[in-house]
Amino acid sequence: MTDVFRQWREEYGPLFSFTVGTRKTIVLNELDATTDLLDKRGDIYSSRPRLVVAHEILSGGMRGLSMQYGDKWRKWRKIQHMGLNGRAVLAYCDHQTLESTVVLRDLLQDTGKQETSLQRFVTSVVLGICYGYRVQNLEDPMVRANYVAAIEYQKANLPGRYLVETWPILLWLPRQLQWFRAPLEKARAKDTNTYTTFLRRVKERAHAGYSKDCMATYTMTKGGDQGLSEVEVAYAVSAPFSAGIDTTMSTLRWAIVCALLNPEITKIAQAEIDAVVGRDRLPTFQDEAALPYVAAFIKEVTRFRPVVPLAIPHAATRDDTYRGYVIRKGTVVYGNIDALTQDPTLFPEPHMFSPARFLGKDVDPRLIDFTIPFGFGRRVCPGMHVALKSTFIVIARILWAFDLLPGPDGVLPDADAFTFLGLTRVPAPFRFSVRARHPDAVRVIEEEGAEADVRLKEWQY
Repeated sequence: MTDVFRQWREEYGPLFSFTVGTRKTIVLNELDATTDLLDKRGDIYSSRPRLVVAHEILSGGMRGLSMQYGDKWRKWRKIQHMGLNGRAVLAYCDHQTLESTVVLRDLLQDTGKQETSLQRFVTSVVLGICYGYRVQNLEDPMVRANYVAAIEYQKANLPGRYLVETWPILLWLPRQLQWFRAPLEKARAKDTNTYTTFLRRVKERAHAGYSKDCMATYTMTKGGDQGLSEVEVAYAVSAPFSAGIDTTMSTLRWAIVCALLNPEITKIAQAEIDAVVGRDRLPTFQDEAALPYVAAFIKEVTRFRPVVPLAIPHAATRDDTYRGYVIRKGTVVYGNIDALTQDPTLFPEPHMFSPARFLGKDVDPRLIDFTIPFGFGRRVCPGMHVALKSTFIVIARILWAFDLLPGPDGVLPDADAFTFLGLTRVPAPFRFSVRARHPDAVRVIEEEGAEADVRLKEWQY
């Protein structure tokens, strides 16, 4: 759909609409319009369109990502805020730091499993946030169970996959004639059992006195469950896994693609890291404020190839008017992240990868806190801070330790080659190699890797 929307934007302008079945959709392709509606008029545009399959049938109305705006969503959001706000994420920094050290050691050993190592890092961090649980390998039953549920939900969200989304009148058929329902309800029962089982495990650990701070433990104190049922809490606690694994993993992969394709820019980032960190230790989160170019590098990655280019659609909860257009209640509204991040009025030469666009005194004030790739208004991604922390610690440490090189075949990745996993844009498969930038890198990685092995044991069930 991104290519179609890009073509329509060129033909019809920054705001256009279309109708499929009985549902009207508006696409916003400029930042001012997106801000005016999705941010400033959040009381109108913070809901979601009705999702019969993904939300109602597959999720029983319990996934906040697709939940319509209202009291139930606010309770779900408060749980997310408790576990993912700026202060809460500090509790996870130690885990992110230790796991990133393991990634460096894996890359140093050049086992040919770079992708697996990065995937394990992201998965372990997210499950640590959800349940205080550390993942040692991707065959872990907890990983497999959560991943199957997340993939099914993402697939169910794909526009046009189910006829009932366009024609919900099909729900009036006798249940036995609703051919799409049975496998979805079977999957929902399995998901519900998975999420409640994991939540109960955390409760057992908490009662035994050895649980880690995580979203599940936050719901056990001071009314953190918001008065929701156990099943509703279990779905809420699982939310970072459903939304955060593939998006963060894709961001890391795009960062490596950009580093490989822009070696001169990569060297600037490495020079900044060397000046701040030196060669006797790895970068830490305490260095983040002193590494503005690395921060700009990461912002530019999220701009250059935003991983959810169409965002998640919003829906109007009442009639509205804007620039002479009448927007009826129930209208679907897309903030087209792909168009916004490629807008030459905001980003001159948008096809160029240039972290410098986020630095200096002349930066557009609207881009200082660059959150466009994470959505808009009251529905902005609640896991944004954690995702950026994970990206920073891995990328800063990889750039400190290694020169990034093409894989054994000598072929560089193609920035224009990608596929979609659900709503997430991922680079086409590619390989890369690493070379230690200095002898101290090998020594430091081995020393800190040994320490990480010891300290990570306390995160294991």
